[in-house]
Amino acid sequence: MTTIDIHTHNFGHGWLDMIRKHGAPAYEIRDCEDDREYLVEYGTPACALEAEAFDYAKRMEMMDKHGIDISVVSLTSPNVHFGDEAVSAETARLANDEMAAGQTAYPDRIRWLASLPWEYPDAAIAELERCIGKGAVGVMCVAHIGDRHLIDPLFEPVWKALDDKAFPVLVHPTAPLGAKDVDFGHERILMPSAGFMYDTTIAIARMAIDGFFERFPDVKIIASHGGGYIPFVNGRVDMFFGVETLAKFDIPKLPSDYFSRIYYDAIVYDPAALQLVIDVAGPEKVLFGSDLPMPADMPRLFDLIDGRPADEARAIRGANAERVFGL
Repeated sequence: MTTIDIHTHNFGHGWLDMIRKHGAPAYEIRDCEDDREYLVEYGTPACALEAEAFDYAKRMEMMDKHGIDISVVSLTSPNVHFGDEAVSAETARLANDEMAAGQTAYPDRIRWLASLPWEYPDAAIAELERCIGKGAVGVMCVAHIGDRHLIDPLFEPVWKALDDKAFPVLVHPTAPLGAKDVDFGHERILMPSAGFMYDTTIAIARMAIDGFFERFPDVKIIASHGGGYIPFVNGRVDMFFGVETLAKFDIPKLPSDYFSRIYYDAIVYDPAALQLVIDVAGPEKVLFGSDLPMPADMPRLFDLIDGRPADEARAIRGANAERVFGL
């Protein structure tokens, strides 16, 4: 059974150098109390800088250890969204080139998702075309970019280009709006475990009720971490949509109809949560992911999937990804 990990992170040395030079004040690289180096977002240590996120030989060892045949690598938060246009475009180019080099070095094991300087649409579209030429199989974007939501008119030309190509786009959370006020650094684990889920939920729900999926019906949206809270609030969003009288929504379907149209990864850690995701989208729209080399309970993730009927397990482990990404 082929296992394809569609949600796994690679940073690259070029990206790291750009964060060091241009990330402040929101982002920095810092040695923390556990003697490891971390990416720090709005004062909160967000993730340790694991060697496997920089060294493809070490990534191969990690993949072999966990029985992963193909990894579709992507950046994480904050992606390339810091600095001006020149910084954002250069950071994207550096990160994308390192991922393309990883695929060249390991053509049977590595595929990659491009990062784009979304706030500068002409540069983003040019980088998209360049990356397609270098072998990118999709795009990764964060759930909000600066202070802008993904439905912002500024991004419409980029979404149009992606829709024209029916391209896969992994929507990944970043530090939620208001993260500094919430002070996620007090507990540290609450930003990746709960705050990230909120960020994805708001992004996907806003896209649904805004009419995004009517304007861009062919782009293949993949919601990270089982879609955040979307499967849990699927019916609740419909209920409020049905009784709303103050706000007008120009969409012909219920929000849940759009939630069922998109794809989800299976990073959920609970059988009831995975069942909710499958109830919303169907097993044909659920893809295996790990979040490696970030913290992951790989036996648990595999057990959840392998506990499903055999045809579903095969689809989630790899067959769905083969279809979505054309692998």
